[in-house]
Amino acid sequence: MNSSCRRFAWDYHLAMVVIATLLIAGMLLLISEIFLPGMIAGFAGFICLTISVIMGFQELGPTGGGLLLMGVLIALVAGFVLWLQCFPKSSLAKPFVSEGKIGDIGAEQPELVGKEGVTFTPLRPSGTAIIDQRHVDVVTEGDLIDKEVRVKVVEVEGMRIVVRKIWCPSHWLA
Repeated sequence: MNSSCRRFAWDYHLAMVVIATLLIAGMLLLISEIFLPGMIAGFAGFICLTISVIMGFQELGPTGGGLLLMGVLIALVAGFVLWLQCFPKSSLAKPFVSEGKIGDIGAEQPELVGKEGVTFTPLRPSGTAIIDQRHVDVVTEGDLIDKEVRVKVVEVEGMRIVVRKIWCPSHWLA
């Protein structure tokens, strides 16, 4: 084997190592983009993959370069589909994925249904009542209720707490 053949084999081998290294580095950078948001790692990974495909066309010719391009595209699509299927459910996604519902502020108080309290302000028809030693914004079913009158929670709908006046014998005497 003469020196020009050895040089060609060595250059070809070196080119294959560079192509493989760029492919691996590109995929690792794209994967790291999940944990390093900002698109820098993803952009660098895309550049590595692009350079490896260009080098593939130069070193392997149109057939080999085309196969490398198809392999990279298939790997990217498969990786993306796999990421869409698996990542949101994984333990790695917990810091990134919200478990709450859109528009849910967690202010519902269904435990108040049936509880009794006293109006803190006149309810015309909304105001404040003290229920379970807490000031709660409430509304009536339509009636006006004076201050310091006993009320009972009859419905909780989202943040809306509906109360009804409790009739007791002391009201009949007044």
